[in-house]
Amino acid sequence: MVTIFRMNARMNVHPYRERRLELASLLQQAGGGIAIVPTAPERPRNGDSDHPFRPDSHFQHLSGFGEPQSWLVVRSDGHSVLFCREYSVERAIWDGPRLGPELAPSVLGVDEAHPVERLDELLPALIAQAPKVWSMSAAAGHDGDALARWMASAAQLGAQAPLPHHDLRPLLDEMRLFKDMFEIDTMRRAAGISAGAHARAMRYCGQRFRDDPAAGVREYEIEAELLHEFRRNGAQSPAYPSVVAAGANACVLHYAAGDAMLRAGELCLIDAGCELDGYASDITRTFPADGRFNPAQRELYEIVLAAQEAAVAATRPGARQRDAHHAAVRVLAQGMLDTGLLDRNVHGDVEAVVATGAYRQFYMHSTGHWLGRDVHDVGDYLAQDEAPCEQPDEEGRTVVRQPSRLLQPGMVVTLEPGLYVRPAEGVPARFWNIGIRIEDDAVITATGCELISRDVPVTVPEIEALMRG
Repeated sequence: MVTIFRMNARMNVHPYRERRLELASLLQQAGGGIAIVPTAPERPRNGDSDHPFRPDSHFQHLSGFGEPQSWLVVRSDGHSVLFCREYSVERAIWDGPRLGPELAPSVLGVDEAHPVERLDELLPALIAQAPKVWSMSAAAGHDGDALARWMASAAQLGAQAPLPHHDLRPLLDEMRLFKDMFEIDTMRRAAGISAGAHARAMRYCGQRFRDDPAAGVREYEIEAELLHEFRRNGAQSPAYPSVVAAGANACVLHYAAGDAMLRAGELCLIDAGCELDGYASDITRTFPADGRFNPAQRELYEIVLAAQEAAVAATRPGARQRDAHHAAVRVLAQGMLDTGLLDRNVHGDVEAVVATGAYRQFYMHSTGHWLGRDVHDVGDYLAQDEAPCEQPDEEGRTVVRQPSRLLQPGMVVTLEPGLYVRPAEGVPARFWNIGIRIEDDAVITATGCELISRDVPVTVPEIEALMRG
């Protein structure tokens, strides 16, 4: 069984055409040639059943096309060619309708289209006319020998041998790092759906414990509320496996929702976001199962929230991508000292905690990442056009490396500080097994950043009020 990723019937071809022209311009600047972009292959799940199909992100970014067995070729003069499956009445009975090469130019805005069965016949001729070839190689899961075969056939047709071959991914990664207005609009809608799902989960838990304070709620029950809200509002799928962690499970960063019971007095950490029309959202909220933070939970939660506020303030044009992390770490380090998670007599002041990396006992990940078509989206985190310099690494050691890149409008990042307290000698017992993370999606604007995922409560009073119903 093949599950087809359906095209959006309301798809606007304009941004896809503009992206192909932008890529063509980049190819021209790099000496010309053609770019060959395959979609993702179909993946068997078990027996004769496949996993639900999702197009390769680079391919979809340039084409807007959602069918498997497809290839896009873009020349440096802007001419685009699509290879896709032919329309089949018989296969439509089993899989649904296919677009077919006859309709592809008018529907997708490509210049020409051919059956994918003619790929080996026609692609060598296109390669032979180009001064360079830009490809994804085997990165998308395809047979890397295919390109070598086409290059050899192109040489027989008169292409220079060996024909220069370049990796296309750096060009596409940089293109995708900057979102256009169509992308940001979709990401706002995706974040809104995900925020509604988080709010639904909070309300669900609040109601369950109001009905029976002694009852528990399984993690998978909460996950079901998230998935229902995603699909009910038009999202195609989760953007990544949802984290729904009860109690001590919240201290496992990539915990998968299971059958553990969430009990009154425990915290629930949810890291979940939907994918809408190919774009991811990524939100984390932590809330008390029965709707009220106890003093220890509230104390740590306020520290994490203050760390996120510091990260938000540091996220603006001209700032470095890592500035948000450094700002959050300082707030978290101060909180660790103030609460006794770290002993001042052992670790010293905030500067010492940061310099030695002692904070990593309770905070071991970065404060954010790029967000877009992939939840951990493509794009360099380091400024490749600047000289390396001395700077501290994650362990507090001085190393020489590229500085993190400057933020610019159109970039989208997540901001996600946290605290994770496992039982350990010297750690106050009242904080044991408390895991807290707060994460929002931020679009870099001309003056700062816009948090597009704040339709779900984030402060202690807001969360408790929502869960009271």
